[in-house]
Amino acid sequence: MLEVRNVTKRFRGIAALTDVSFEARPGEVTGYLGPNGSGKSTTVKIVTGLLAPSEGQVLYQGVDIREDPVAYKRKVGYVPEEPHLYSYLTGEEYLEMTGDLRGLPRRRTREKAAEFLRLFGLYGDRFVRLSSYSKGMRQKVLLAAALLHNPELIVLDEPFSGLDVSSAMVLRRTIPALAARGKVILYSSHVLEVVEKVCARVVILHRGRVAAYDSVERLRDLMNTPSLEDIFSQLAVEQDVDRVAGQLAALVTG
Repeated sequence: MLEVRNVTKRFRGIAALTDVSFEARPGEVTGYLGPNGSGKSTTVKIVTGLLAPSEGQVLYQGVDIREDPVAYKRKVGYVPEEPHLYSYLTGEEYLEMTGDLRGLPRRRTREKAAEFLRLFGLYGDRFVRLSSYSKGMRQKVLLAAALLHNPELIVLDEPFSGLDVSSAMVLRRTIPALAARGKVILYSSHVLEVVEKVCARVVILHRGRVAAYDSVERLRDLMNTPSLEDIFSQLAVEQDVDRVAGQLAALVTG
């Protein structure tokens, strides 16, 4: 289990996160939601060990991840929001490099990399440099690299970015399938429709604080609203969405 306990993060004295606590359990997908600037990406970087909290701690299987960060990161598969890759490598070379860095047997890495490339529709481009890949193709390589070593904890930050409809449908079914096999999955996204379909529980962040943390069903009942979008609007959106939309439409057509 992943536990985030009373995490606060400050940058030059300004709090990006304040006293954030939640759990992500094996066998279920935990959604992590919030408007831009709410602290989602900061949380993700702390959970993956890329940033240290100013206060609080992150535990995995009851152990603070800072005690042995190298061992912890071996257990993590991370798909960042932006697909920053070594553009001079081919798709195949990038996955083989990832396997080497993870300490995987070379032969097994090649076999799994080839299969990932086939399943993602990239096998025909395996010798093409990543600099020539589209955003969606690079996103598929990131997904393959994150899953190549069979991680225990999978952290997804906007994993559908740039994917075509077919690939997005496959991923939407893969995420709960991995959870069903005992993975701990933290899924950060703006796409509320997908979060509502794949997540057992959600954390809603607002201005760096947890505004809600519960199952989607319980939040619907508590707030007497039929959709996650309505819940999110009530808890984390400060502007009158309908009014602003009307003003924008009038500005465009006026």
